[in-house]
Parts: sequence; structure tokens; C-alpha cells
Amino acid sequence: MDHIDRALLTHLQRDATQSYAALGQAVGLSAGAAHERVRKLRERGAIRRTTVEVDPAAVGGAVLAYVMVDSVAWMGDSAQDFAALPEILEAHVIAGSASVLVKVRTATTEQLQDVLRRIYAIDGVSGTQATVVLETFFERPVSPELGDPAGLPE
Repeated sequence: MDHIDRALLTHLQRDATQSYAALGQAVGLSAGAAHERVRKLRERGAIRRTTVEVDPAAVGGAVLAYVMVDSVAWMGDSAQDFAALPEILEAHVIAGSASVLVKVRTATTEQLQDVLRRIYAIDGVSGTQATVVLETFFERPVSPELGDPAGLPE
């Protein structure tokens, strides 16, 4: 991945609806060359999908919580159990004092409590510790520059 690929990814993260002509102009390529680069980024898996960013509060997801899940057994095989709860947006097997970290969105704290009950029902779960977010300063997408070792040419 070179600096042009990284620039394409950055521009697409800002607005994935822009034309290939606009995208190419932004990074110094023709529309056709920009299209071909994007196609190759998709094939390599650098672009997983194109989606829309939705305001969670506008669709009933005003309560955001991160939940540390304790267990009595290895939870690495429980992905489907966590994925079955639609309020869980992310689930990560972690190292540390808990086994799994999940990101949960609900409309109310009562609904959050219900999600915690359903997490407890997952085989092997022995406890949870929820942290409710009061305010989000910012959220950012993964930077295409992460894999660029000190900006050295490839």
C-alpha cells in the first residue's frame, strides 16, 4: 500500500459517495485510475464495505455502554452468542481482568439492564461491569496511516 492508496482511503472515509473523478482529482489520478485502485483495495480487503454513518441517538441508541464480561471459561468460542444480541455493536476477546469487552447501544438504561441479563445467560459468563458513556468527545475511523512506518516509501 503506497501513499496514494492511503490518500484514497482517507478521502473515502470522509465521503464514500464521491465520484471517481472527484476522488482521482483529490489524489492526482484520472477517474479510471482511481476506480482501479479502489477496486484493488476492495480485492485485498483494505476496504471491507461501503456503508452509511448513522446518528445513534436519532435511531434509538442514545445510551452507550462498554461492558467488561467476566467468565469461568475461555470465551473465544462465544462470538455467535454475543452476535445474537443486536444491541451489541462490537465484541472483543481481551487480556486482563475480564475475558470479553463489548460495546452496547440501547435507547434507555432499562434496556441496557435487559442486555446485561441476556449477557449473563451466555454460557460461561460469571459477571459484568458496565461503564455508561455520558458524552463522546469524538470517534474516528481507523487511520490509513497506521500501517505506514514513519512515512517511509514502500
